Amino acid sequence: MHNNSTKQGKVLVVDDNEDLLRAAKLFLKRHFRQVDIEKDPEAIPNLLRNEQYDVILLDMNFTKDVSSGHEGFLWLSKILDIDPSAVVVLITAYGGVDTAVRAIKEGATDFVLKPWENEKLLATVMSAMKLRESKVALDRLKSRHKQINDTINAKFKDIIGQSAAMLKVFETIDRVAETDANVLILGENGTGKELIARAIHSNSSRSSEPFINVDLGAISQTLFESELFGHVKGAFTDAKESRAGRFEIASGGTLFLDEIGNLSMPLQAKLLTVIQNRNVVRVGSNKQIPVDIRLICATNMPIYEMVKENTFRQDLLYRVNTIEIKLPPLRERVDDIKLLAEHFLKFYAKKYNKEVRSLSQAVIKRMEKYHWPGNIRELEHALERAVIMSSEHILQPEDFYFNPIHHSQEEGVLLEKFNLEEVERILIRKVLKKYDGNITQAAHELGLTRSSLYRRLEKYGL
Repeated sequence: MHNNSTKQGKVLVVDDNEDLLRAAKLFLKRHFRQVDIEKDPEAIPNLLRNEQYDVILLDMNFTKDVSSGHEGFLWLSKILDIDPSAVVVLITAYGGVDTAVRAIKEGATDFVLKPWENEKLLATVMSAMKLRESKVALDRLKSRHKQINDTINAKFKDIIGQSAAMLKVFETIDRVAETDANVLILGENGTGKELIARAIHSNSSRSSEPFINVDLGAISQTLFESELFGHVKGAFTDAKESRAGRFEIASGGTLFLDEIGNLSMPLQAKLLTVIQNRNVVRVGSNKQIPVDIRLICATNMPIYEMVKENTFRQDLLYRVNTIEIKLPPLRERVDDIKLLAEHFLKFYAKKYNKEVRSLSQAVIKRMEKYHWPGNIRELEHALERAVIMSSEHILQPEDFYFNPIHHSQEEGVLLEKFNLEEVERILIRKVLKKYDGNITQAAHELGLTRSSLYRRLEKYGL
């Protein structure tokens, strides 16, 4: 057999016969990259915690229990409990064939009779190794499939935009997509950072591999390592089974870490180590698992100021921003507002089976003057609500709620974060105070009908 093709795989042989162990190692190490031998089965759990074997050769009868195979069944069960995808080949004497057949029903892969013929042993172990590869691939596929289903919920595959600001972004995507350079996307909430990350992935050589999205702002400190790096069964109270982390699942494809600015300094250090070493260690294990990912990060936070304030590691920033993309807020993309609004209108009219066909010129002008503090996400929600609530074919300004507390851009006043209902409650209270409780004047000032204002007074208990 050709040396390069055969020197793969890790094999563990467990048997209490030292002569058999030596003979097995001498023969098998000519064909496999690593062959470990162990006389004491009690060492199995520790070996499996520190190494990932492709095939385990396990004796059915240890000295304590020479003929029944009971101890072999016990260790077979323990191995499969530690690693359900383990491939175990049993070593048994001629008289133990019935026992071996029973063991296969209980999860063993195959068996070899001792004394064995070397070629027969090699064929059995090779066949078992191929099965292990299939099992590992299937496990990864299952984990990957679940993550992909969880994360690929993007409603719109294409990025909508023709403004000068967006054309610069498209040009950058074209240049960086084919490389494996790490990308950092900066932009306010709701500007579409994930959409840009997906566009980079879909235009890269990794496009047929997974795109895995992780919202670091939504992961607690305690679950960070488990979510990103995975864990082994029993690593902590709720770890009922071993699980691959997002780095492993994304291997071969793209990992998108959203809200990277939210990480605490200790978690930044752990992330930096993985990015530098390109391998992960699952929680509860010592095994290093290599990962091959294209890393894209995003944040809405002032990351450079955070570096100056020592709340974000400079070395981590250097690692993640080989290429930087600054995503403009919607107020700097006025040319795209009509395009985006019509796109969302069409989508939600179809989704809710409504006969809404277009936007009036008045509403488009109003949209282009509005500041959009929530950016594209706010625009999308506004269109969804208007489509649901309207019974007309053309949407008008009264079908939308433009938050009046946001002054014009020229006045330079901008509230970045707010609760819409709270702002509305405060505003109504202020206007009522201004007009000494006069509903007609207050409604006129707020741009509402009297009945609309009464409904809001009732809603907010004013």
